[in-house]
Amino acid sequence: LLLALGRPALSGAQATEGAAAAPHRRFEYKYSFKGPHLVQADGTVPFWVHTGNAIPSADQIRITTSLKSQKGSVWTKTKSIFEYWEVEVTFRVTGRGRIGADGLAIWFTEEQGLEGPVFGAADKWNGVGIFFDSFDNDGKKNNPGVVIVGNNGKLLYDHQNDGSTQALASCQRDFRNKPYPVRVKITYYQKTLTVLINNGFTPDKEDYEFCAKVEDMVLPSQGYFGISAATGGLADDHDVLSFLTFQLTEPGKEAPTTDAEIPQKDKEKYQEEFEHFQQELDKKKEEFQREHPDVQGQPGKLFEQFYIYDVFETVSDRELRQIFEGQNRIHLEIKQLNRQLDMILDEQRKYVSAVTEEIAKRGAGFPGQQGQVSQQELETVVKTQEEVIRQVKEIRASVTDALRSIGGAQQPASAGLYETTQHFNDIKEHLHVVKRDIEHLVQRNTPSSEKQKCPELPPFPSCLSTVHFFIFVAVQTVLFIGYVMYRSQQEAAAKKFF
Repeated sequence: LLLALGRPALSGAQATEGAAAAPHRRFEYKYSFKGPHLVQADGTVPFWVHTGNAIPSADQIRITTSLKSQKGSVWTKTKSIFEYWEVEVTFRVTGRGRIGADGLAIWFTEEQGLEGPVFGAADKWNGVGIFFDSFDNDGKKNNPGVVIVGNNGKLLYDHQNDGSTQALASCQRDFRNKPYPVRVKITYYQKTLTVLINNGFTPDKEDYEFCAKVEDMVLPSQGYFGISAATGGLADDHDVLSFLTFQLTEPGKEAPTTDAEIPQKDKEKYQEEFEHFQQELDKKKEEFQREHPDVQGQPGKLFEQFYIYDVFETVSDRELRQIFEGQNRIHLEIKQLNRQLDMILDEQRKYVSAVTEEIAKRGAGFPGQQGQVSQQELETVVKTQEEVIRQVKEIRASVTDALRSIGGAQQPASAGLYETTQHFNDIKEHLHVVKRDIEHLVQRNTPSSEKQKCPELPPFPSCLSTVHFFIFVAVQTVLFIGYVMYRSQQEAAAKKFF
């Protein structure tokens, strides 16, 4: 309880300290893109260049299509002039197969790697690449995964081992075929590179999880941002919805002004382009008003005519959304179940240590003190077992709530969720077994009323024998190993489902 009360205060102090040292963050539009209206009339993306099989559209850039042996990339036209930065990338990797290939990469390099063998970009780069590798080349069954690889311009990427021999950090994440877009936040600040991932299971855009961190990393002071992808014998669609870049400035230092960064020639060019765009927009407005005189001065009617039908979702979309929301609730309930099981294991460890210490004291203690110590230890054991039973009941209640919460999502996809329900029934059966074993031990170890009235306490073996104790520990260990194996099977089944 003291630890639980102390944690919020500690986290609050850490948050205050982190907020005080947070860098100044400024959006850089020249190194970013985001829909809608992403592409200009000539098919180019402002401030970016695309090569290979990349196809820009109004809402996204499809780096590669789901065809074999495709390569594509997009890169900034100009180098960044700031030392520290943060990028937020939103993308989708989708395909019909259970396994995809090859993957997607996010780059910050000294030179543009427009084409090459490393996920569609050039090898021997000077900078860093964050690889989202879909295909397991080395056969270690650790894909899909995220790998951070740095290079000084002299190393060749190790394709056969999925870059494991050159990786500075990595994490295993499944980013294929998610209900929502996958979001990645990459921060380079004070020579530390941090990667956070939103796995695409929830619509919450800020639900990031820690993936990897590299300290004491020196990157070029100026470089190009890019994103590339490639397919091989297998294929996926690699779509990038947005690439947002932010400049990070240390507290106390002034960020350079925007006017100082743009040359006078570029200012004149941008002003000319803006005026041309404004003229074209006015012409289109006049043409639209001539073609639709009935909607002039009625923006609500215009909105209803063109957009109202996009507000309502179809039946299939609603059923699919209910399925994924139910699975998200299952995921949260399993996390809660895991935390409660950890609490039970902590109680069992305390119980084992207490009994071990008591056995050691009995070996060196006096006969006259054995009765008092045994009675106190017996009460401690009974209270501990009652607490364990209470924790198990809470676990049963949480699992029951989880099954009830996904009841609405089981009807539209009963065949897809039947296996998940069966797994939860198996968990309930195992918990019933644990409860019966614990109640049996409590009944056996609880002293009877007649024994409490006796002037002399029974000897130690009548309270809890060593054989019974080790049997109880063995049963708990077997159940825990079984639960771990079940979790691994459930994760594998979830991957097959998606």
